[in-house]
Amino acid sequence: MSSSRGLHVGILAALSSAFLLGLAPVFGRWAILSGFTPLLTVALRTSLAAAMIFIILLLFRRQFLYIFPVGLAGCFLAGAINGLGSLLYYVSLSELPASVGQLLYALYPIFVAMFSVLDKQTISRLTILRMGLAFFAVFLLITPDGENLALWAVLMMIGSAALYALHIPINQRVLYEIPAPTVTFYTLLAMSLVTLPAYLIFDRQLPGESVDWLPLILLTLVTFASRFTLFLGIKKIGGVQTALLGLAEIFITIIVSYILLGEMLSNIQWIGATILGTTLLLAAFEKPNMSNPKGGWLAWIHPPQITPIPWNLDE
Repeated sequence: MSSSRGLHVGILAALSSAFLLGLAPVFGRWAILSGFTPLLTVALRTSLAAAMIFIILLLFRRQFLYIFPVGLAGCFLAGAINGLGSLLYYVSLSELPASVGQLLYALYPIFVAMFSVLDKQTISRLTILRMGLAFFAVFLLITPDGENLALWAVLMMIGSAALYALHIPINQRVLYEIPAPTVTFYTLLAMSLVTLPAYLIFDRQLPGESVDWLPLILLTLVTFASRFTLFLGIKKIGGVQTALLGLAEIFITIIVSYILLGEMLSNIQWIGATILGTTLLLAAFEKPNMSNPKGGWLAWIHPPQITPIPWNLDE
């Protein structure tokens, strides 16, 4: 595949992931309002999504189930981190409106850039400019307008954004050698190993008989599809650019939350949304950094080095 085509595929995958991830908080908030507890919501959507991709790979692409041990460790580390972030996310979402929660979550590209620097990846000036615009836009978007946000919920959502950002460079390093479907499955499996025990230990509440399962089913399908497109985007254009393009998910959340949940933004928040749109348009001028870093804090994630066996034909 040519570099130009790979770039186009990466951008399309990242935007598809943004669209799907933009639906997730709306369906998650809808499920919680329908009678599911936050911990049950995150445990079911993650476990069911992992089961779905496992069945698909087992039936049609068994070769994608293979992964070398260090790569597996990287996927499990990323999944454990993202699983913890998901717990914070959905507990926070039980208090915050879906649109406000997703606006706070939009801080994660800033954290992605920070973690990428630790992995010895360079950040362009245009990326820095876009990050600054995004930070200012998010500040406008979360400005209270006659509504007092719960501080604990705000802090948990920001913490979730930081943890989500932390798992992206880890998965990016693994994706240098491993196909996106493989990374998707093992990352979701690790997330399930975090979220399901959390529900069994701290919650264990079952939904009522009259609960509406539709939002949870939709949330599971979105989780399944968004993870694959997310990792495909990371593989093609890198974690920072995928995260920046992922800001488009904000607009999806705003629109769908208005339609399904009746949530609305203030005039100041719409100004912030416009600035975020500008950062998305600037993505067309970015040049992705596709080099495979050899050092940094994730240097331990690499495929096993196989030493060729010398053959002596005279023996």
